[in-house]
Amino acid sequence: MSDLEEALKKGFTVTGEVGPVKGTSTESLIKKTLAIKDYVSAVNVTDNQTAVMRLSSLASCLVIQREGIETVLQMTCRDRNRIAMQSDLLGAWALGIRNVLAISGDHQYLGDHPQAKGVYDIDSIQEIAMIRRMNEGYDLIGNELKGKTDYFIGCAANPFADPFEFRALRLQKKVNAGAQFVQTQCVFDADLFEKWMEEVRARGLDKKVHILAGITPLKSARMANYMATNVAGIKMPKQLIERVEKSDDQKKTGVEVAKELIGEVKNIKGVDGIHIMAVGWERIIPSLFD
Repeated sequence: MSDLEEALKKGFTVTGEVGPVKGTSTESLIKKTLAIKDYVSAVNVTDNQTAVMRLSSLASCLVIQREGIETVLQMTCRDRNRIAMQSDLLGAWALGIRNVLAISGDHQYLGDHPQAKGVYDIDSIQEIAMIRRMNEGYDLIGNELKGKTDYFIGCAANPFADPFEFRALRLQKKVNAGAQFVQTQCVFDADLFEKWMEEVRARGLDKKVHILAGITPLKSARMANYMATNVAGIKMPKQLIERVEKSDDQKKTGVEVAKELIGEVKNIKGVDGIHIMAVGWERIIPSLFD
């Protein structure tokens, strides 16, 4: 059992997220991780986030785990076929990585190599089922493995994407495939998130999967406006943006908003923790827990 799985079974849990650098230097990666080490149970390491080529998630996980911090390997369907994915998963397990987050990945047109060919050999639901199969001791076509994995399997969920009524159903498909924990898109509208959780509870999913609500501290009104306009599935209440815009200290207000959202989602039945996506502002995370 991974440390993350054990923490979630014990109670409310906090995870963080860091993005690898575009290059071979790991100094900033270690610095960002050490800044949040004492506040999180595991660190999710992104896999070429926003379709921008960076140091691999697998290599970054190994660098971070040398510092005594458990990681969550992120693996997108965008960049690998099923053979490469299974090979990397076996390698990651052999090297001590115990958690994996299965996601589709941002489209390559959005990144710095728009001419790249997206693979998408399988989708994220099939990826989850594939990892579960490897945990059982077999590859995707049924060949027995000489040494199986035992990954704690995670998935992503966007409670706010359209059409809203299908969001809980999509999570149910991922849970049925084998997902054991879920990290959601950034929550800025706690009321809408509660409505999604009502649908999740109605399907009994809160009893089958650990749900971590996504929290992103806002640095500025500019960041809030950008996310509201350009990030898929973000629901940003107008009054929240106005509150940050009118503030004399926008960073301080952004932290206050994040704290309030943490308090609100923590009291929603079925929420097992929070996943903090600080987007390069990891040093602010300790202040969220004053």
